[in-house]
Amino acid sequence: MRRNAISKLLEWKKSSRRKPLIIKGARQVGKSYLMKEFANKYYDDYLYISFDKEPEANKIFEQTKEPKTLLDRLCLYKNKPIFPEKTLIIFDEIQECPKAIESLKYFNEEANEYHIISAGSLIGTYIAKDTSFPVGKVNILNLYPLTFDEFLEQEDEGMYKYYNSINTPKDYIEAFHTRMLEQFRKYLIIGGMPECVKSWNENRNPEEIIQIQKELVTIYEADFLKHNKKISGGKILQVFRNIIPQLAKENNEKFVYSVIKSGARGKEYEDAIQWLITSGLSFKVNNIVTPEYPLRTYEQHNIFKLFLLDVGLLKYMAGLDNESILLDKSFRFKGPLAENYVLQQLVPQMDFIPNYYAMEKDFEIDFIIQKGSLIVPIEVKAGMNKRANSFKRYILKNNPQIAVRFNSNGFVKDGQITNIPLYLASKAMELLK
Repeated sequence: MRRNAISKLLEWKKSSRRKPLIIKGARQVGKSYLMKEFANKYYDDYLYISFDKEPEANKIFEQTKEPKTLLDRLCLYKNKPIFPEKTLIIFDEIQECPKAIESLKYFNEEANEYHIISAGSLIGTYIAKDTSFPVGKVNILNLYPLTFDEFLEQEDEGMYKYYNSINTPKDYIEAFHTRMLEQFRKYLIIGGMPECVKSWNENRNPEEIIQIQKELVTIYEADFLKHNKKISGGKILQVFRNIIPQLAKENNEKFVYSVIKSGARGKEYEDAIQWLITSGLSFKVNNIVTPEYPLRTYEQHNIFKLFLLDVGLLKYMAGLDNESILLDKSFRFKGPLAENYVLQQLVPQMDFIPNYYAMEKDFEIDFIIQKGSLIVPIEVKAGMNKRANSFKRYILKNNPQIAVRFNSNGFVKDGQITNIPLYLASKAMELLK
């Protein structure tokens, strides 16, 4: 399946500031597939090492950091030549070989004509804690689950072409609206994890999707205990399983530690929360004190919400049945599901996490982003309902140049407010002109 990140890799390949690349992302989001697909399309050949499956390869890096020597050893180990710019060197599960991570610095400084891409499970947690990481000597690319448009390309080629043709409200065709909403609801069920999308395309078996989602959650929870020495795996598990109850709170203004357990304090769980974020399993959306430019200067890191990396996994963990989503029934968790979906679409476009704004009781803006010097409030509605008292109050008070409402209605611009169908959230930044 085609991934949008291929275009970013091609930019990296052609860039004058290209350095060895590290791809960050949660386990099972398709890092290995992406690297090989890129190599097959844009290089004459590639040399692939998985340090997880080939632990003996660690010895190649044990006694030297000199790139030319390492290249000779890699050639001999894989019994194939390595040519500058023509052979892509792929180091998979690189966190299993810290010396290989260190070597990237020297490849950058002494042999940057050789193209190197690396990735690994939980590489984000390694970067966060390791002082020997080659800061400034590597490029970083974040990879996420498939966005809706990537899913749509696999599912409905005609609707994908229509999706790509939409640039302004004039391009919106109401006759296709119902068909696109059906694909959107299907995405809420299947999600963007590559194995789930592949399984659905090949087998059309809903039970198999649920089984895959169950296995993915089990793998993630096993990682909490397997890969941690200093941080309590039990506390990570508590936070991870508490994301659903937190989002389901009647007034979900922020993450509340006492929901995890009575009397809990932030200091007990801040390391566990940070681990989930750096592993790529969770998005932390910080509140802001005031919606002004530059937005980052007004963040409150101690007041936040946690969302899941994938809406399909969220649906599974919340225990939602397919019928409720497919038939667009009313249920309490519908709003948080839509918010998680929109966030999942926004993050890859911006490559940073949006904020939210909730400074008064019963007053909240779901997301707030900065586009250039403009501050853009975002309201998310799961259905066709346009009632949003907080959103209207915000517009009256702050008079934003652009305001966005995501819901199940059509693509319409009405003064300051741009109403964008939920299925177009994955190209929202492109549509905000």
